[in-house]
Amino acid sequence: MITQIVKFNIKDEYINQFKTLLEDDKQGGKAETGLLEMRLYQDKNAPGVFFAYERFENQNAVNYHGAQPYTQALLQALPNISVSAPEAMNLKDTTPAPLHERNLKTPNSQDDIFIIFFIFKIKLQYRAQLLTQFETHITQTRSQEEGNLIFDLYTIEGQDDTLAVYEHWRKESDVWDIHFNQPYAIQTGKLMHKAVVGDLEQYMSFVTEL
Repeated sequence: MITQIVKFNIKDEYINQFKTLLEDDKQGGKAETGLLEMRLYQDKNAPGVFFAYERFENQNAVNYHGAQPYTQALLQALPNISVSAPEAMNLKDTTPAPLHERNLKTPNSQDDIFIIFFIFKIKLQYRAQLLTQFETHITQTRSQEEGNLIFDLYTIEGQDDTLAVYEHWRKESDVWDIHFNQPYAIQTGKLMHKAVVGDLEQYMSFVTEL
């Protein structure tokens, strides 16, 4: 399986056009058997920033999707409507692995889903220690926190100095009032403040699913 995050930075005047192109791509992809999941997001604080979270069966499925007319229409528009080139990140699983379809938690109708992309730069000497700490952090978060729906950590192919956290919560207060007060989250936070390059906040994107 191939998992990737693609980050787009779109000029303000083209945001609506880009959202239409994204939706066309998503709808077209529903007929592709090799496209396992496509979820699209817009940053709440930077409306021109978008993320696509995608899972494909294999490289042939990636190539097939890229060749379809709805994907080509989006790709051909990007040079004109983008502030910068899209950033495609090929993700590698860590331990514990992402749950995907094995995730037993589902949103309730009253949930106000809070979603975070946290893609951050680290000092390489802390990489192994961070990956070990996140094993405990993720295991405890998934098993002990009812408010958590998804908590996945990825490394990024070709970028040893970058990690990506992909999170879904039932509501925003589950993060700030509950999660960050757990002993394992406090321990991770202490390590992060030493290991992350610059302020943690600069790497956090709070997004709305399209």
